[in-house]
Amino acid sequence: MTYCVAVRVDQGLVMLSDTRTNAGMDNIARFRKSFTYHVPGERAITLLCSGNLSITQGVKAVLSKAIKESQLNPDIETICNCDTMHRVAQIVGEAMQKMQHRYRENIEMGGSGSGASIMVAGQRKGGKPRLYLIYSAGNFIEATEDTPFFQIGEHKYGKPILDRIITRETSLEDAAKAVLLSMDSTLRSNLSVGMPLDLTVIPTDAYDFRVRTRIETDNEEFALISQGWSAALRKSFEDLPNVLD
Repeated sequence: MTYCVAVRVDQGLVMLSDTRTNAGMDNIARFRKSFTYHVPGERAITLLCSGNLSITQGVKAVLSKAIKESQLNPDIETICNCDTMHRVAQIVGEAMQKMQHRYRENIEMGGSGSGASIMVAGQRKGGKPRLYLIYSAGNFIEATEDTPFFQIGEHKYGKPILDRIITRETSLEDAAKAVLLSMDSTLRSNLSVGMPLDLTVIPTDAYDFRVRTRIETDNEEFALISQGWSAALRKSFEDLPNVLD
């Protein structure tokens, strides 16, 4: 399983994913779930993937093949040259449909699930930062002011902090702390989610990445955030009034 979270606020986009994949209790591996695409000065895009690994890797392969071929034939439409972020989401959805149509029946006949989902976050010049959630069928929804974040995978443990903190006015710095705490809560409560983590931040109108980094198990900043949050929760709990006489 996995956990990926993406937030859209006025100041930009923050995305975070783990790297653990397991196909049974004794078959645990690490695979990147976060992929970035950049056209300097024009667009920056991040994809976050969850679900059947062969399906999501197939989607990425379709997208990468089109980008490579477009270098020789500019008429080929790709997520790096299409007109809008909405069209980016459509292209990813079309690739998802292609993989599901090709492999879904055989995967499910073998007793496995073919379900997958991909979050698409980014901004192109002339447009606003956008965040989309693409489903297995290739259809998708967009984050709004009322729902400024999406989660895929093991999302339940990390949702409360996001519900309490994230609004459109939240700063990028606070949004980054919130998604890290959301991941920390998930790591503590679910063994199918694991380090290292991939963090990506795209500021509004930068068309570039402010942060594009991997957080390893020995990362001091993440450890301080985790420890500080635990201490703050413990202190707040102790300060609550007693309900028993």
